[in-house]
Amino acid sequence: MASPASEPVVPAVFGRALTAVRRATVRPELQLGEIPAPTGLAPHAVAMAADVIPVRHGLDSVLGTGRFVLLYDPEEPEAWGGPFRVVCFAQAPLENDIGVDPFVAEVAWSWLIDALAARDAGYSAASGTATKVLSTGFGELAGQGDGAQLEVRASWTPDADAVGASVEAWSDLLCHIAGLPPTPEAVGLLSSRRAARG
Repeated sequence: MASPASEPVVPAVFGRALTAVRRATVRPELQLGEIPAPTGLAPHAVAMAADVIPVRHGLDSVLGTGRFVLLYDPEEPEAWGGPFRVVCFAQAPLENDIGVDPFVAEVAWSWLIDALAARDAGYSAASGTATKVLSTGFGELAGQGDGAQLEVRASWTPDADAVGASVEAWSDLLCHIAGLPPTPEAVGLLSSRRAARG
Protein backbone atom coordinates (compact mmCIF):
# COMPACT_ATOMS: atom_id res chain seq x y z
CA MET A 1 0.00 0.00 0.00
CA ALA A 2 1.39 3.38 -1.01
CA SER A 3 2.11 5.84 1.74
CA PRO A 4 0.45 9.27 1.63
CA ALA A 5 3.90 10.80 1.00
CA SER A 6 4.23 8.87 -2.28
CA GLU A 7 0.87 10.00 -3.65
CA PRO A 8 1.07 12.83 -6.21
CA VAL A 9 0.20 16.26 -4.88
CA VAL A 10 -2.76 17.83 -6.69
CA PRO A 11 -2.25 21.58 -7.17
CA ALA A 12 -5.09 23.67 -5.74
CA VAL A 13 -5.98 25.14 -9.15
CA PHE A 14 -6.35 21.67 -10.65
CA GLY A 15 -8.29 20.52 -7.59
CA ARG A 16 -10.83 23.29 -8.23
CA ALA A 17 -11.01 22.27 -11.89
CA LEU A 18 -11.60 18.63 -10.89
CA THR A 19 -14.50 19.71 -8.72
CA ALA A 20 -15.98 21.76 -11.58
CA VAL A 21 -15.68 18.84 -14.01
CA ARG A 22 -17.28 16.39 -11.59
CA ARG A 23 -20.14 18.79 -10.76
CA ALA A 24 -20.99 19.63 -14.38
CA THR A 25 -24.68 19.21 -15.16
CA VAL A 26 -25.64 17.24 -18.26
CA ARG A 27 -28.94 16.16 -19.76
CA PRO A 28 -30.63 13.06 -18.30
CA GLU A 29 -30.36 11.36 -21.70
CA LEU A 30 -26.60 11.05 -21.12
CA GLN A 31 -24.82 8.55 -18.92
CA LEU A 32 -21.69 10.37 -17.74
CA GLY A 33 -18.84 8.90 -15.75
CA GLU A 34 -15.19 9.38 -14.95
CA ILE A 35 -12.70 7.10 -16.70
CA PRO A 36 -8.92 6.68 -16.42
CA ALA A 37 -7.19 9.72 -17.90
CA PRO A 38 -4.52 9.31 -20.57
CA THR A 39 -0.97 9.52 -19.29
CA GLY A 40 1.99 11.37 -20.71
CA LEU A 41 0.06 14.33 -22.11
CA ALA A 42 0.27 16.58 -19.05
CA PRO A 43 1.27 16.38 -15.38
CA HIS A 44 -2.40 16.24 -14.36
CA ALA A 45 -5.52 15.13 -16.22
CA VAL A 46 -9.09 14.00 -15.72
CA ALA A 47 -11.27 12.21 -18.26
CA MET A 48 -15.00 11.67 -18.66
CA ALA A 49 -16.99 9.36 -20.93
CA ALA A 50 -20.57 9.90 -22.02
CA ASP A 51 -23.04 7.69 -23.85
CA VAL A 52 -26.50 8.54 -25.06
CA ILE A 53 -28.95 6.26 -23.25
CA PRO A 54 -29.83 3.43 -23.86
CA VAL A 55 -26.40 1.91 -23.43
CA ARG A 56 -25.47 -1.68 -24.14
CA HIS A 57 -23.42 -2.83 -21.16
CA GLY A 58 -19.69 -2.61 -21.84
CA LEU A 59 -20.07 -1.09 -25.31
CA ASP A 60 -20.31 2.40 -26.71
CA SER A 61 -23.84 3.62 -27.25
CA VAL A 62 -25.39 2.93 -30.63
CA LEU A 63 -26.96 6.40 -30.39
CA GLY A 64 -23.88 8.44 -29.59
CA THR A 65 -20.73 8.43 -27.52
CA GLY A 66 -17.97 10.82 -26.52
CA ARG A 67 -14.91 11.44 -24.40
CA PHE A 68 -13.76 14.60 -22.61
CA VAL A 69 -10.24 15.09 -21.24
CA LEU A 70 -9.04 18.08 -19.25
CA LEU A 71 -5.26 18.48 -19.14
CA TYR A 72 -3.38 20.70 -16.69
CA ASP A 73 0.23 21.80 -17.02
CA PRO A 74 1.41 24.65 -14.76
CA GLU A 75 4.21 25.32 -17.26
CA GLU A 76 1.55 26.58 -19.72
CA PRO A 77 2.74 25.06 -23.02
CA GLU A 78 3.05 27.70 -25.70
CA ALA A 79 0.62 25.94 -28.03
CA TRP A 80 -2.05 25.93 -25.33
CA GLY A 81 -1.84 29.58 -24.32
CA GLY A 82 -2.73 28.70 -20.73
CA PRO A 83 -2.42 25.99 -18.07
CA PHE A 84 -5.50 24.00 -19.16
CA ARG A 85 -6.38 22.23 -22.39
CA VAL A 86 -9.56 20.37 -23.32
CA VAL A 87 -9.34 17.45 -25.74
CA CYS A 88 -12.61 15.79 -26.67
CA PHE A 89 -14.66 13.95 -29.24
CA ALA A 90 -18.32 13.26 -29.89
CA GLN A 91 -19.72 10.84 -32.45
CA ALA A 92 -23.09 9.47 -33.48
CA PRO A 93 -24.75 7.71 -36.40
CA LEU A 94 -26.56 9.87 -38.95
CA GLU A 95 -29.53 9.31 -41.16
CA ASN A 96 -28.23 8.62 -44.65
CA ASP A 97 -29.88 11.66 -46.23
CA ILE A 98 -28.12 13.88 -43.68
CA GLY A 99 -24.83 12.03 -44.14
CA VAL A 100 -24.65 12.95 -47.81
CA ASP A 101 -25.17 16.66 -47.09
CA PRO A 102 -21.88 18.32 -48.16
CA PHE A 103 -22.16 20.89 -45.37
CA VAL A 104 -22.88 18.57 -42.44
CA ALA A 105 -19.28 18.64 -41.13
CA GLU A 106 -19.21 22.44 -41.23
CA VAL A 107 -22.54 22.57 -39.43
CA ALA A 108 -21.29 20.14 -36.76
CA TRP A 109 -18.34 22.41 -35.97
CA SER A 110 -20.74 25.35 -35.63
CA TRP A 111 -22.75 23.29 -33.12
CA LEU A 112 -19.67 23.11 -30.90
CA ILE A 113 -18.99 26.84 -31.14
CA ASP A 114 -22.66 27.60 -30.42
CA ALA A 115 -22.65 25.20 -27.45
CA LEU A 116 -19.61 26.90 -25.94
CA ALA A 117 -21.24 30.30 -26.40
CA ALA A 118 -24.57 29.16 -24.98
CA ARG A 119 -22.86 27.80 -21.86
CA ASP A 120 -20.74 30.96 -21.46
CA ALA A 121 -17.66 28.73 -21.69
CA GLY A 122 -14.87 31.19 -22.41
CA TYR A 123 -12.04 29.69 -24.44
CA SER A 124 -9.21 30.35 -26.88
CA ALA A 125 -7.06 28.50 -29.42
CA ALA A 126 -9.79 26.14 -30.59
CA SER A 127 -8.93 23.55 -33.21
CA GLY A 128 -10.38 20.31 -34.46
CA THR A 129 -11.99 18.27 -37.17
CA ALA A 130 -15.51 17.28 -38.11
CA THR A 131 -15.66 14.04 -40.08
CA LYS A 132 -18.53 12.30 -41.77
CA VAL A 133 -18.18 8.66 -42.75
CA LEU A 134 -20.43 6.97 -45.31
CA SER A 135 -20.37 3.18 -45.45
CA THR A 136 -21.96 0.35 -47.45
CA GLY A 137 -22.02 -3.24 -46.25
CA PHE A 138 -20.91 -6.11 -48.50
CA GLY A 139 -20.82 -9.87 -48.19
CA GLU A 140 -21.96 -10.93 -44.73
CA LEU A 141 -22.58 -7.26 -43.89
CA ALA A 142 -24.72 -6.56 -46.96
CA GLY A 143 -27.87 -6.80 -44.87
CA GLN A 144 -26.79 -3.77 -42.88
CA GLY A 145 -27.21 -1.56 -45.96
CA ASP A 146 -25.79 1.95 -46.09
CA GLY A 147 -24.78 3.87 -43.00
CA ALA A 148 -23.42 7.25 -42.00
CA GLN A 149 -21.61 8.58 -38.94
CA LEU A 150 -20.52 12.01 -37.79
CA GLU A 151 -17.59 12.67 -35.46
CA VAL A 152 -16.23 15.90 -34.04
CA ARG A 153 -12.76 15.94 -32.48
CA ALA A 154 -11.77 19.21 -30.86
CA SER A 155 -9.45 20.89 -28.44
CA TRP A 156 -9.42 24.33 -26.86
CA THR A 157 -7.94 26.26 -23.96
CA PRO A 158 -10.75 26.95 -21.48
CA ASP A 159 -10.79 29.98 -19.26
CA ALA A 160 -9.91 28.88 -15.72
CA ASP A 161 -13.45 29.62 -14.50
CA ALA A 162 -15.11 27.90 -17.49
CA VAL A 163 -13.96 24.32 -17.03
CA GLY A 164 -17.36 23.02 -15.87
CA ALA A 165 -19.09 24.96 -18.63
CA SER A 166 -16.76 23.32 -21.17
CA VAL A 167 -17.93 19.87 -20.02
CA GLU A 168 -21.54 20.97 -20.37
CA ALA A 169 -20.94 22.41 -23.86
CA TRP A 170 -19.29 19.17 -24.97
CA SER A 171 -22.24 17.18 -23.62
CA ASP A 172 -24.64 19.48 -25.49
CA LEU A 173 -22.68 18.87 -28.69
CA LEU A 174 -22.99 15.10 -28.21
CA CYS A 175 -26.74 15.39 -27.70
CA HIS A 176 -27.05 17.56 -30.80
CA ILE A 177 -25.05 15.17 -32.98
CA ALA A 178 -27.14 12.27 -31.68
CA GLY A 179 -30.28 14.07 -32.84
CA LEU A 180 -31.81 14.80 -29.45
CA PRO A 181 -34.12 17.82 -29.54
CA PRO A 182 -32.80 20.91 -27.75
CA THR A 183 -34.12 21.56 -24.26
CA PRO A 184 -36.18 24.73 -23.68
CA GLU A 185 -33.32 26.04 -21.52
CA ALA A 186 -30.80 25.48 -24.31
CA VAL A 187 -33.02 27.25 -26.83
CA GLY A 188 -33.33 30.21 -24.47
CA LEU A 189 -29.58 30.37 -23.84
CA LEU A 190 -28.72 30.19 -27.52
CA SER A 191 -31.37 32.72 -28.50
CA SER A 192 -30.12 35.24 -25.94
CA ARG A 193 -26.51 34.80 -27.10
CA ARG A 194 -27.46 35.32 -30.76
CA ALA A 195 -29.51 38.38 -29.88
CA ALA A 196 -26.57 39.86 -27.96
CA ARG A 197 -24.31 39.36 -31.00
CA GLY A 198 -26.82 40.94 -33.36
